[in-house]
Amino acid sequence: MSSLRTHDDTWDIASSVGTTAVMVASARAAETARDDALITDPYAAVLVEGAGTGPWTTMLDEKVVEKAAAIDPEVAAIFRHMRNYQAVRTHFFDEHFAKAAAAGIRQIVILASGLDSRAYRIEWPEGTTVFEIDQPKVLQYKAETLADNDVKPRVTLHQVPVDLRYDWPTALRENGFDPDQPTAWLAEGLLMYLPADAQDRLFELITELSAPGSRVAAEAVGVRSDERRAEMQERFEKIADELGIEREFDVAELMYNDPDRANVADWLNAHGWRADSVPSQDEMRRLGRLVDLQNADDDAFATFTTAERL
Repeated sequence: MSSLRTHDDTWDIASSVGTTAVMVASARAAETARDDALITDPYAAVLVEGAGTGPWTTMLDEKVVEKAAAIDPEVAAIFRHMRNYQAVRTHFFDEHFAKAAAAGIRQIVILASGLDSRAYRIEWPEGTTVFEIDQPKVLQYKAETLADNDVKPRVTLHQVPVDLRYDWPTALRENGFDPDQPTAWLAEGLLMYLPADAQDRLFELITELSAPGSRVAAEAVGVRSDERRAEMQERFEKIADELGIEREFDVAELMYNDPDRANVADWLNAHGWRADSVPSQDEMRRLGRLVDLQNADDDAFATFTTAERL
């Protein structure tokens, strides 16, 4: 269980869970700069530059990773894994939306959207509407930063500023969401920040709002032992001290490391969906981005799940 979270905590882009959105955008910016990039996000760097938060750009910089390798090769490998993982994850869920669009779905909901820029960078079919749900200050930062850089959405976009722990279905409907139309949902970078019962409730609400033919995709992070987490945290801190990397908290302390959390695919298959899942390391291997990590625990890797409403 997280030690930095409370049932009613809130954040902006520079605090708590909000800073993890900067990490993800930093990884997308780094990936975009590669010659062999899996995804292209021309707005990620802009969003990161304006955030002014944390060590993410430093940790994902290849020069810093090379310096870290001289101190602790395993930690440096984890840094590379983090960057590659974010690229593969983004690629996987981009494909989820591409398949949904090809199936005729024109209503999109991105839960805990953070600095997601899909409404701005993807060529959506005509008539598509995207709903982004997140904390008010996070959505405000993204909208204002992109507008200040003359970046406009490529789709009809509705930002829904509401905490997912509250009555977000009502807020979604009030912004024009139609539960009678098939919807493509995304829960990316979200479930690990919810306790197990809140995850179940989230999917119950998604199910209630999903017409037949709707689709959902989700990322679920595995459970890592407390001993392994403490060991790696100590090693990260050593590298941060030696390289002068600023840090305010352990991101793992923002997450709910709950061994009783439901398996997403199993839950969906039991509640009116047809679901499949793939281990993230298999997807990383398929795309040529798997990093060899010593002493890696397969149960700690993430799983990507996709499902269709029956």
